[in-house]
Amino acid sequence: MAQAPQIAQIDSVLENILDQARWAPSGDNTQPWRFEVAGPRHVVVHGFDTRSHCVYDLDGHPSQLSLGALLESMALAASSHGLRMEARRRLSMPDNLPTFDVHLLDSPGMPPDPLAAFLPQRSVQRRRLSTRRLRASEKAALTASLPPGYGVQWFEGGRARLACARLMFDNAKLRLTMPEAHKVHRDVIEWGARYSADRIPEQALGVDPMTARLMRWVMHSWRRVDFFNTWLAGTVAPRLQMDLLPGLYCAAHFVLLAEAPPRHIDDYVAAGRAMQRFWLTATQLGLQLQPELTPLIFARYVRERRTFSRTDGMQEMAQELAVQCQAVLGAAAFDRAVFLGRIGAGPAASARSLRRPLQDLLVAPTAGQ
Repeated sequence: MAQAPQIAQIDSVLENILDQARWAPSGDNTQPWRFEVAGPRHVVVHGFDTRSHCVYDLDGHPSQLSLGALLESMALAASSHGLRMEARRRLSMPDNLPTFDVHLLDSPGMPPDPLAAFLPQRSVQRRRLSTRRLRASEKAALTASLPPGYGVQWFEGGRARLACARLMFDNAKLRLTMPEAHKVHRDVIEWGARYSADRIPEQALGVDPMTARLMRWVMHSWRRVDFFNTWLAGTVAPRLQMDLLPGLYCAAHFVLLAEAPPRHIDDYVAAGRAMQRFWLTATQLGLQLQPELTPLIFARYVRERRTFSRTDGMQEMAQELAVQCQAVLGAAAFDRAVFLGRIGAGPAASARSLRRPLQDLLVAPTAGQ
């Protein structure tokens, strides 16, 4: 009987780098990467996406943002060991399986990047934050964290926050009344949990316990969801608690902008690296952050005239939301937006997504390597 392929042994330095990097953010905590140790300082990152079953992962671009965050995390962790990271994507691999050869090179005298210390601390805060305006020094540090080719646009003050909160509130109605999204939500929430290694724990959703219990029962089947949405205004309570109120209670909303509209996988990977530096800088400053990507995703469905639901009225609702999103962001920023979120001072989340153990993310060398 043939023996199963063995996973290569990892030295302590490489193990630490991968253990720190695995804390990179990913949509719904999917962790779309696996690590193949190809040499003492050579790792093959096998990426994948969820476009085949997740309506939010349009063309795999959100997953590609996550892969960019992972690569930036590897570079940061490597700097703590005097190593410089070089990553090259294998152009022979399909876009739904982005694969990177990562080499870690000795770099004498290279100082450790201070953001590396915040890799495990960075998390999503979905609950209310302080409405204190960001200080000029905080905004300057966040802007300076972005690499060349990226900028940030702020939405501050009561009127701007209300416009963003309403955008998220209205987008949530689309998400919560669409059967294609229900399948995603049903699978990614770990009910009754404070922490989750591979999903979003219930206590991190940002709703009160009574609403959480009702959501758990309703989301058991689409028939229940449809009944509550149609006859009992079933979306109102979760949209208020998860979208409108958090959107009002924060310092600001923001959008990260690329110099040119992103088109290809490498554009999104680069944007993910910029996003991760911005988010880690916020953590370093004691600020909390929550992504708000769905308006950008559905606006792109509309812009490219692509169908995402067979349910009557969903496409028309998305068209209205795309107009609303463009009005909030501004026409000049609309096509160049790569990441949208809210930010503010406040305590770190008391419940959060964890990550799979490193051992579960390691794979044996592929044939022909």
